[in-house]
Amino acid sequence: MKINHLFYGFLTLTFLFASCSKDEILDPVTSESSDLQEQVSSKALKPIGSGVMMQAFYWDVPAGGTWWNVIKGKVSSWSNAGVDAIWLPPASKAQNGAFSMGYDPFDYYDFGQYNQMGSTETRFGSKSELESLISRAHNNGLSVIADIVINHNSGGDLESNEFAGKSTYTKFTPLSGKFNRTKYDFHPNDQYSSDSGFFGGFPDLSHNKPYVQDWLWKRSNSVAKYYKNTMKFDGWRFDYVKGFAPWVPREFNRAVGGFAVGEYWDGNVNTLNWWVNEAQMSAFDFGCYYKMRDAFMGNNLNALSGDMLWKRNASRAVTFVANHDTDEIINNKILAYAYILTHEGYPALFYRDYEDWLDKNKLNNLIWIHNNLAGGSTTNLWTDNDEYIAKRNGGGGKNGLIVYINNSNSWKERWVETNWSSRRIKDYTGSSGWEPVTQGGRWVKIQAPPKGYSVWSLK
Repeated sequence: MKINHLFYGFLTLTFLFASCSKDEILDPVTSESSDLQEQVSSKALKPIGSGVMMQAFYWDVPAGGTWWNVIKGKVSSWSNAGVDAIWLPPASKAQNGAFSMGYDPFDYYDFGQYNQMGSTETRFGSKSELESLISRAHNNGLSVIADIVINHNSGGDLESNEFAGKSTYTKFTPLSGKFNRTKYDFHPNDQYSSDSGFFGGFPDLSHNKPYVQDWLWKRSNSVAKYYKNTMKFDGWRFDYVKGFAPWVPREFNRAVGGFAVGEYWDGNVNTLNWWVNEAQMSAFDFGCYYKMRDAFMGNNLNALSGDMLWKRNASRAVTFVANHDTDEIINNKILAYAYILTHEGYPALFYRDYEDWLDKNKLNNLIWIHNNLAGGSTTNLWTDNDEYIAKRNGGGGKNGLIVYINNSNSWKERWVETNWSSRRIKDYTGSSGWEPVTQGGRWVKIQAPPKGYSVWSLK
């Protein structure tokens, strides 16, 4: 989550805040999993985790109400490439109206149909255009992930607040007529002084208040149920989950089901693993992100031996190379994508990397490799400063693979032990023309190009 140039009261606040990681992401024993499976069956959607997620926006996408239609025009090709879900930016009306990226929420039920906060449409378009986009995505088998911002609100009117000892902008009377809020619904209030964290001085929702819980997930027309049942969203990306206890998104998700992932911005894998277990959902794998940054920006692939969430809890790890908040892996970025698209976890693609900055053919090839070959557990075969080799051991109808990442300036070759005896293999990236036959003892020599990678599996 990031907020730029938002007007709060009479004071202009400028933020550049970075808060925003296949095997299946869903735990089959949870109620939310069964709910999602029913949705998948009824809508003929691809199971989430069978492909990759597309982050369908970047910071400061063009204003003017065109973005929903831009994405609508891309979902068919994304689906054909192997994407199974799209993550949209916060879709409801925010304080900055037509200029807001949505991370300063005002009216959770205004998707571009009410004239308030200076505009009718949101930055991204109208409610009808959003509904059309979601329908087009569903018709192409894609789940649609909503970005849920429930830590803080913005745009309220000034009211006298004895709990804060001053007047505060905590009186919310949205035109939708739903989820009106006052000083009793934010921190501090008559019962609770604070929770896990405030953001940027904005009014901080008090999730322990029954009224807030009712409107967020308990009522028949709660935010959660309106998003799912009326707007037809299929899952949830929870913003800035450090700002509230993990039971909050857990209860939200239990009320409606669906895939869910939290933005717990922390490279400490112990903390990430604690959070996913408490919240009972996935998290973005910042542990993996920072290790890849060290490996590829620091030109030392030994960093890939470090701890990551996918190594602890692969079914709860959403891996990524960049997003709308952070894009530090500039050098050798395609090598980072080769890493997450061949390893465990549920990989997410960043819109600008796919559409604007990197070789789309190479990314499509890696998506195909992920969806068709990358099954089973992971075994490290070799790691040093310039070379990294690992194998996926196969499973779930997939043969597995061996990925060879070469960060040096020359071709590299190594003997590796495969899971295949006396079988011909090939490089599915096309970088190498070799088609060797593994020895009876399953050993074989493979190669990788300079500043490149190869991915080997049965021919």
